[in-house]
Amino acid sequence: MTCCNRMTVWFSCVLISGIFLFSCSKEPVKADPKSLVISDIEYSIRQTHENSYVLDAKGKIKNTGKLDVKSLVVTGYCKSCVLEFTSHKWFTSDCEKTENQKKIISYLSAGAESEFSFEEVAFYFTSEKVPPEKIPEKIEIQAVSFDTVQSP
Repeated sequence: MTCCNRMTVWFSCVLISGIFLFSCSKEPVKADPKSLVISDIEYSIRQTHENSYVLDAKGKIKNTGKLDVKSLVVTGYCKSCVLEFTSHKWFTSDCEKTENQKKIISYLSAGAESEFSFEEVAFYFTSEKVPPEKIPEKIEIQAVSFDTVQSP
């Protein structure tokens, strides 16, 4: 075998070995959404105009899992609200949440807790200038998206 042939065989073996080695890499580990625990939720009714009100929310979220998370989005949904502009009833829309209707937590370490607050979970309009008597019945606060931080 000539020197050039030996180099070609050697390079081919290294290349094939590298392909086998890197093709066996592990799947990235994902954090369990159930490890994000929401607590201490408080709702408040805020008057926005003479005849309109909104429902705001605040609380805490704790990462009880073993993995850090980033880009965590927390928002609220009113499951008992109607989906149309209606007087004397709590209503909401099915449009994408605006920046003030969600909280983005950039990083939450495993075991860490963070506070959140956002506005406009639901809306209320009245023609008699009378505020709503109570908050809607079925409100859900959820961690709707996040990325898992991969350890090196």
